[in-house]
Amino acid sequence: MLRLVLILGAVFTAMVAWRFGRVTAIGFGAGAFISYLSFRSLNKAVHALAARVVESQQPERGFSLVNGFFLRYLLAGIVAYVIFTSSSQAFRGFLFGLCTPVGAMLAEAAFEAYSALRRGY
Repeated sequence: MLRLVLILGAVFTAMVAWRFGRVTAIGFGAGAFISYLSFRSLNKAVHALAARVVESQQPERGFSLVNGFFLRYLLAGIVAYVIFTSSSQAFRGFLFGLCTPVGAMLAEAAFEAYSALRRGY
């Protein structure tokens, strides 16, 4: 899934550069990269939380999980503010780039449905 986010980000950035120009593509690429970092951070946090629930002998690390969520949104907010103040085209590209994981999830769901139908489920 993470690899698919990177692949879709690269492909869509090239398509945006061809259709809307370099400035919008830079914003889209930044949004796709931030969404990749955010998705990876969320993935690690969920795995850490699941491990803590399963293995109750681990020390409490709730503060680090909360910090991870906070830092993720703080980073996205700072980048969005910088892009917003520099160019409206880049900001629009950034907002669409943040939606890259949605495309990856749709592609993953289509692949899983195809696999299930192929196996006869």
